[in-house]
Amino acid sequence: MPVMPNLVYTLVPVAAVAIGAIFAVWRRPDPPLVSGMQHLAAGVVFGAAASEILPQVKHEGSLWATFIGGTLGVLTMLFVKSLEGRWKGPIGMVGAIGIDIFIDGLVLGLAFLAGEKAGLLLTIALTLEVLFLGLTVTAELGETIRSRVKIVAVSVALALLLPLGTLAATPVALLPAPVVAGFLTFGLIALLYLVTEELLVEAHEQPDSPVITAMFFVGFLGLLMIEEMLG
Repeated sequence: MPVMPNLVYTLVPVAAVAIGAIFAVWRRPDPPLVSGMQHLAAGVVFGAAASEILPQVKHEGSLWATFIGGTLGVLTMLFVKSLEGRWKGPIGMVGAIGIDIFIDGLVLGLAFLAGEKAGLLLTIALTLEVLFLGLTVTAELGETIRSRVKIVAVSVALALLLPLGTLAATPVALLPAPVVAGFLTFGLIALLYLVTEELLVEAHEQPDSPVITAMFFVGFLGLLMIEEMLG
């Protein structure tokens, strides 16, 4: 798929971050709403990984490409987790989220290598995810920065790392199919880390309820239904 259409798709999550940041500087969302959104986003991301990325890895990958890509994915995610544990305060939080968003963009670019539908579905999933990240950044920065304009500007600047990550994945399309599948395995690991170690962990820090828990499955089934409608 050409580079420009991929980058155009990334403008959707960037716009979502801007809208979320503008909303959050005026009114901070209630914890149950944030937790429900996190469950919903986790379900959508998990659905995209299971329905689009995993089948591509199974059909196009080789033993060594899958092993190497998966191992690099695990090591990268553990490295990101170690950085998040060391960095404290707003600057550390912004740095960690910036890395997350760049990796999300890289994974999105890899998803488009699996096909336009895979890229579109992951765009939907990551839009929900970065919307939550935008709310998180806004809430944290609001404790130290009084200017609402500056808070929104920082959030949007972080969101622009997503197109940069997508652009960084573009040269992978020139590689042989098994190598591309290895990169997709890397992306699959990153998505699973996002679901299990970030979205759901953050969500469970808030009071839970059956309705909030059900949002994960609403997101998962909703993504599968969208996939069926797209054919």
